[in-house]
Amino acid sequence: MPYMYDSLYMILMIPGLILGFLTSLYVKSTFNRYSQTASRRWLTGAEAATEMLRQAGIFDVRVEHISGFLSDHYDPTSKTLRLSDSVYGSQSLAAIGVACHEAGHALQHAEGYAWLGLRSALVPVVNIGSKLWFYICIVGYIIQSLAVVKFGVLVFGAAALFSIVTLPVEWNASARAKRIMVSAGILDRGEEDAAASVLNAAFLTYVAGAISSLMTLLYFLIRSGLLGGRRRD
Repeated sequence: MPYMYDSLYMILMIPGLILGFLTSLYVKSTFNRYSQTASRRWLTGAEAATEMLRQAGIFDVRVEHISGFLSDHYDPTSKTLRLSDSVYGSQSLAAIGVACHEAGHALQHAEGYAWLGLRSALVPVVNIGSKLWFYICIVGYIIQSLAVVKFGVLVFGAAALFSIVTLPVEWNASARAKRIMVSAGILDRGEEDAAASVLNAAFLTYVAGAISSLMTLLYFLIRSGLLGGRRRD
């Protein structure tokens, strides 16, 4: 299955690859731009997240430091909010925006936000399927079993679904952060636009990821015959 030489694959994937590259550059440049501007209240990312949780009446979520660049995330299984090197101890508007976004996920969890629950339910399936689907398809092509190939494609479909479900989860977390950063006194009026710019840029990476997953799924649906009526060799 030499799809790297397949013109159909390249046609479907090039838009997603280009978008992914551009959004990655945009996120880094936007974050770097606003990481040079400190908030007027001099709160660190960790303090901002903690304050947002406190204002929401959430006291059972730990805020921890994690290494890496923008590796920030909220873990609902352990109720832990992990902030990266450039966010945890930084007092910049960019760091506060990211920290409050992650706190937004904790608020979603506490309120039983349905989309977050669905995404969490998909995690075990995606963790396994994202590692195995390609090999399943390879085996299917080697043994010339269309049924095995189709099974591999369906396994990948779970990963594509995960990328779609992620979009409302991330958008809602950012919306909560944008609203609460000012109402909770974490940022002063006029500062929220800078933090929001970082969150908007980050959201584009999820859009790019979803497009890439859907284009990959579309390719394998066509190639396996699940879409279009017949398998194309």
